[in-house]
Amino acid sequence: MSTLEERNKQIVAEFMEVFSSGDVDGILSCLADDAKWWVAGSIPGISGTKDKAGFKEMVSGIAESTTTGAIRLTPLGFTAEGDRVAVETESYTELKNGRVYNNLYHFLFEVRDGKIAAVKEYLDTEHATAVFVAP
Repeated sequence: MSTLEERNKQIVAEFMEVFSSGDVDGILSCLADDAKWWVAGSIPGISGTKDKAGFKEMVSGIAESTTTGAIRLTPLGFTAEGDRVAVETESYTELKNGRVYNNLYHFLFEVRDGKIAAVKEYLDTEHATAVFVAP
């Protein structure tokens, strides 16, 4: 594997650590100014494509609903090719409403100039909806 691919995997791993801390400004500092974040499915307020400002709004809202202010992301496996890094990931957090969010993901990150430029987030949308949206 090339040095570029190893560096990109490290950038994504560091992003997941920062994301797990709940530091919204730190999370945003990892993203390119023109970054796009896409989430699978039709989860109200979560799914679809967001620019950096929309991503900040989504992450801030989710963080406020958790007991710790963050969702812990644990990478389970990385695959990198060029600027693309695929990561199988598990999440965990407890919500103020008493629910537990523990989901599995497949993320596809695109890294450009040391920043995350684009993300595609595939997840169990039924679980996310049941935990974050359902009454």
